[in-house]
Order: sequence, then C-alpha cells, then structure tokens
Amino acid sequence: MQLNVSKFAIVQTLAFSLLLLLCPAWAALYRDNEDADDAQHPRLRQSRDYVELKEELDSSYWHDKAQSILADKLRQQQQLNEQRAKNIILFLGDGMSVHTIAATRAFMGDSSRQVYFERFPYVGLSKTYSVDERTPDSAATATAYLSGVKGNYGTIGVNAQVQRKHCLAATNPNTHTQSIAQWAQQAGKWAGLVTTARVTHASPAGVYAHTANRNWEYDSQITKDNCSAEANVDIARQLVEWPVGQQLRVVLGGGRANFRSRQLRDEQGIAGKRKDSRDLIKQWREQKSQLGAAGQYVWSRKGLLDTDLSKTDYLLGLFNVDHCPYHGDLKRDRLSLASPSLTEMTEAAIKLLSRNKQGFFLFVEGARIDMAHHDTKARKALEDTQEFARAVELARNLTSEQDTLIVVTSDHSHTMSYNGYPQRRQDIFSLAPNLATDEKPMTILSYANGPGYKNTYDAAGRTDLSKRNLSSADFEFPATVPLNSETHGAEDVAVFASGPYEHFFVGNYEQTTIPALMAFAANIGPFAEENINK
Repeated sequence: MQLNVSKFAIVQTLAFSLLLLLCPAWAALYRDNEDADDAQHPRLRQSRDYVELKEELDSSYWHDKAQSILADKLRQQQQLNEQRAKNIILFLGDGMSVHTIAATRAFMGDSSRQVYFERFPYVGLSKTYSVDERTPDSAATATAYLSGVKGNYGTIGVNAQVQRKHCLAATNPNTHTQSIAQWAQQAGKWAGLVTTARVTHASPAGVYAHTANRNWEYDSQITKDNCSAEANVDIARQLVEWPVGQQLRVVLGGGRANFRSRQLRDEQGIAGKRKDSRDLIKQWREQKSQLGAAGQYVWSRKGLLDTDLSKTDYLLGLFNVDHCPYHGDLKRDRLSLASPSLTEMTEAAIKLLSRNKQGFFLFVEGARIDMAHHDTKARKALEDTQEFARAVELARNLTSEQDTLIVVTSDHSHTMSYNGYPQRRQDIFSLAPNLATDEKPMTILSYANGPGYKNTYDAAGRTDLSKRNLSSADFEFPATVPLNSETHGAEDVAVFASGPYEHFFVGNYEQTTIPALMAFAANIGPFAEENINK
C-alpha cells in the first residue's frame, strides 16, 4: 500500500509539471496566484525592538492558558449569580468600537494585554441602528440602551413617532419613553450620571430628557430651529425642572454655560448661553434648600475633592463651560488641578449613591472617545479609552460582584481601522513596516473618512508620512474621504457584564435589550420578574 501511494504521488507531480509546460496561460495564472498570496500575507523583516517572550515559544504555555480560561468558564457555569442586583452601573464608552478596544490593548503595551473590562466573564454584541438610519447617532442609541425603545436619529427619550426637529411631536407625553433611571427612582433607588461631555449632551440626556432634537440643550437652540422654547422645554431646563432630572442625586460633567443667562458670568468669568435670563444652577440650589436637603454645587476638581460626600444629599458638578478636557490633556495642558478625571468623578458618584440602602443606578460615559475619533485624533481616543477602563476598574473594586451589576458597552462604532502588518509590541501610533505600492509608508491606524484626509494626499500624490510628527496628540490620522468630521460606523458593538445575571448578556441582540436585562436583574420597571411573559 505504501508503494502504491508513493507511485501515485510521483505520477501526480509529473502530470502537474507537464500541465505547466503545455499550458503557459495556466502556468502564468498559477504564478500570479502565488504572487498574490505573497502580497496578501507578506513576511516582513523583524523589528530590532522586538524581543520574544520565551514562554510563548512553548506549546504548553498556550495550552495552559486555554486550560485556565476553560476552568473559569466551568466554574462560572456552576456558580451562576442569580441574586437580585441592588445596584446597577452602566458604563458607556461613546464611539468605543471593537477596533478601539483592540488598539487600546496595543497602546497599553502589547496585544496580549486586556483592557480591564475585557476580564468580565460574559460578552455579547448589540445592534445599534436607529429606526430611520442604519448608522446611528448618540441620541437615538441613548434612548435604546436606557429606555429599551428605538427612536429616530437625533431624537432623545421619545419613540419613532417623533421626527427630528419637529416642533410639536415631542410635546406629546405619549411619545415619551421611560429610562432605567426613572424605573430605579420609582423603586426607591437613587440615580445619577457622570460624563466627560456636557451633562446636556446626547448620551447623558437620555437618562432624563425627552426632545425632538439633541441640539436643543438650551433655549436659543430651539428658537434657532423656528420652534417655541416654551412649548419645547430645553434639555438643561428638563434636568433642573422635570421630575427625573430633579431627583438625580449626582450630576457630574461639563456644560456650565447651558445653565446660565448671557448676562451672567460664571466662576471663571465666562458668560452663559441662555437668552431667557434664567440661572438654572441657582434654581437647582434653591430647590434642594426648599426640600431641606444638602445640595452641593461644585465647579472645580478642588471643590469636588473637598466635598463631604457623607453629608451631601445632592451633588451637581459642572467643571467646564463646554465638554470636560480630553484625559491626556489634563496633564499636557496642566488642567488636572482644575478638572477632575472620569475616575475621580465616578468615585465621588459611587460613594454618595452607596449611602442609599435600597441601592442605585449610575450612568457613566467616557464621552470624548467619540469626539477624538470624529477629529481622527486616534491617540486621544485611546488615551480616553484607557481612562474609561480605569473608571470601570475602580467601580468594580468599590462594589461587590454579588449585588452590583456593571455593564460596559458602546453606543456605536467609528471608522477607525487597525491595519498593515505591525510588529508585535510596535508603537500603535507609528508607521506600518510594509510600504504601499507607491513606495510610501502608511500608518497602522487610519480612518475611512474625516479631517485626516489632509494627511493623506498632497499635490505630489499620497503624503509621505515619514515626515509627519505622529507622536503629537493632535495628529490627525489619515482618512480616505475628506470630511470635516469623521462619521460613525454601523457595525455591532460589544457588551461586557459582571455581577448579578451577568450571564444574560451573551449573544447578539438589539441594543434595546440592554436596559431590559439590567432591569430584570434588579427586578425594577416593566421588566421586573412579575411583568415578564413566561
């Protein structure tokens, strides 16, 4: 039998060789396919900076690693946590695509690293589209992951009967959706929000607001669209005057100018944006005083750190007239004394909310991941993702897995890709080791569109990026299509869960499923166990 097989192999080889000699066209095609395979999967020269890890050369290392993961999976299945969640913390990395998370691992030092929340035992994928748009924005997605209802692009806290900028539709309470913050409040829990954006921005507004246009953050934005600022209450006023916003125990972020009149100067001498002469910060403080509650307003990091959280019933912190700074800029621009980090704001929020014996719901947004991507400033996006992960880690350390469900997800993705053939542990912001067909280098990270186009092409053709300062935090990474602002992506985003009913978050599901699962875990709202159709 051995001889027969050997003879067959020899005959087969001879026949193949004869075919190549007699059919030049077929031979050329064969060579082209081989060349294409080499081009698609090149073997590049090893970087001098690369130092192999000896343990990775041993097969047993990888088997042992898999055995450890398998053991963890088996243990998790045997010890499912089905206790009711006393507390729920929803972390939202705005624009934090799977590519962003993977690139952040490399930014942290190596692809084998884990961004903290990747250690959570259960992971799923959510579908992010809005009712009228395949690629969504942060407004419609906020309605989805906070209230369990999909709406139209640009609208917040309303169902799809409301079109963006419609002057009357959102004034009908029947179109309003209820957020999980409201369900928590109705169950006797405290609720709060933390964001590095304006607290009236699209994502945090989903906690408490109902509006036909995400831009209606203050009154003159409504009249600018030829709608009534009395019939349509702006988002800042809803935070201070409407029930869900009024009852929020913690509100920390930026956007101070949206709460004060143009005639008023804030603590830093900067005028507000409102035309209606309101001072909503003063109004907020008076409300808490009338309730006999200890309401504390702060506008600086020092003010936050000096606050006695054990004696504070309500905390409003507005640390900038606009968005809070990028995390990396806190150090680069020497702003760390003025503005708290996301981790510091998260710590204050948890410590205050934890005083309620019935538990709490907290929304935490790393907002500036998204804004950096829009500017194609990849370094800033990854810096903010790393800080976002620190905040998640702190929250997990301050709470118990037995009674606190932590969910980490994103609202939508972005067009940043992680490409080329970079060497292991190569600087993620550097040039790929392989040249393009024009004999010019390319970056490892790039975008499908956006302002980085100016770093893609010049009069001589494609830009020689070896002459650009890629280490600058403000470098705009190359983009194929010129746009003033890079767009969102439409693919699914990851969902990570740790705590009670964490195992429910596996699979692929609508983004609207997220608040339903969280509410079931806490036994609150329309998805409490008594309301489930079994």
